[in-house]
Amino acid sequence: MSGPLGWLAGIDPTPLFVLSLLPYLAFLWWAGRIEGFPKLALRGFQFTLVFVAVTIAAAIVAQLRYGELLANVDPLHGGAESLLTISNLLVVLGFSGIGAVITAQPPRS
Repeated sequence: MSGPLGWLAGIDPTPLFVLSLLPYLAFLWWAGRIEGFPKLALRGFQFTLVFVAVTIAAAIVAQLRYGELLANVDPLHGGAESLLTISNLLVVLGFSGIGAVITAQPPRS
């Protein structure tokens, strides 16, 4: 890669990935303390950490077992990405108010 940003290609992204978890964990801590934050959405954001952990494990399996990147091993890649889809669904349902409807008490007669 050439040009003014060509030097970025030589940077190992691993430390940046680890550092990116710190603000995300701070966000989860903050969101958990906000009383009005939708619980289902919070669970979705927390489930994103499950996606990250499974994706790391799947990438290791893909490399050791198949000698490939995770993106090249469809069953592992699809399985890991399905967890991100579930996480996103929980966030959307939480912010749409579905979680509040599920946990709401039925009206008393």
